[in-house]
Amino acid sequence: MNQKEYHNPIVWQRADPWVYKHSDNYYYFTASVPEYDRIEIRRSLTLQGLGEAQPVVAWRKYESGPLSANIWAPELHYIEGKWYIYFAAARTTETKEGLFDHRMYVLENDSANPLEGHWVEKGQVRTKWESFALDATTFEHRGARYYVWAQKDPDIEGNSNLYISRMSNPWTLAGEQTMISTPEYPWEVIGFKVNEGAAVLKRGGRIFISYSASATDHHYCMGLLQADENADLLDPASWTKSAEPVFQTSEENGQYGPGHNSFTVSEDGEDVIVYHDRNYKDISGDPLYDPNRHTRAQTFTWSKDGMPIFGKPVPDASDAAAMKD
Repeated sequence: MNQKEYHNPIVWQRADPWVYKHSDNYYYFTASVPEYDRIEIRRSLTLQGLGEAQPVVAWRKYESGPLSANIWAPELHYIEGKWYIYFAAARTTETKEGLFDHRMYVLENDSANPLEGHWVEKGQVRTKWESFALDATTFEHRGARYYVWAQKDPDIEGNSNLYISRMSNPWTLAGEQTMISTPEYPWEVIGFKVNEGAAVLKRGGRIFISYSASATDHHYCMGLLQADENADLLDPASWTKSAEPVFQTSEENGQYGPGHNSFTVSEDGEDVIVYHDRNYKDISGDPLYDPNRHTRAQTFTWSKDGMPIFGKPVPDASDAAAMKD
């Protein structure tokens, strides 16, 4: 399969896309919906088919309280025989000051099919601070489960840094949390000082964590961290950061602000990056309330020295580009 075989966008108006290919060969998909008011799941036997798959609402926001606004970036994980959704939520306020007051939460479902069964609220994931926190992901390595997320340190200027911690169960952190990245390069601090949207990729004796940086307009882009698989993942010295973005706006391909990705494999077993971006540069108003961050997918390759090569975000399919909302 080559990149042109994906008819992009694969899902319209879905930002922060998460795709997980399960042992049943289904691709499971969730993402931020434009209304930021619910969590949806859909599945398909093909990546391309996710766009036509019927979404099922797993959970809806509350009318008030800490789970009542801006439901962002859900991820679906299968851990020890149960399904878990990690997401961020804020509380309803009369001003935009509440916009960056998110906390992280977990839902659990013991059904074989996460589109069925009942989702149980496991509560807030508690970290070192009660501060802006979002975009959690989780992975297993050598018998230990790790949690990676973005959070505001009250003593560090900026919106969010990336942290890692071990977990005692899928909704509880154990031990110290370690900062593994903070916005420092010029491309990470445009509009906002942001590191967020982590996704984990293992290959060739290394653990990679992609992440997104800067404001959510055309400046949004992806960076990359890496660590040796034998290293102490809780030691910040184990992680090195690429000095340049690894995935960013492509004017010539009409793709703006790619980021907040996930990784999966194609039906043929090739590595695939799934991400959102827009097919136009100029946005009216706050980019967070522009609904046209669409989900896209493309295969990627690896360099001889074992680094992922994401290339450039590919153009929309010719008929899709003409359908700009």
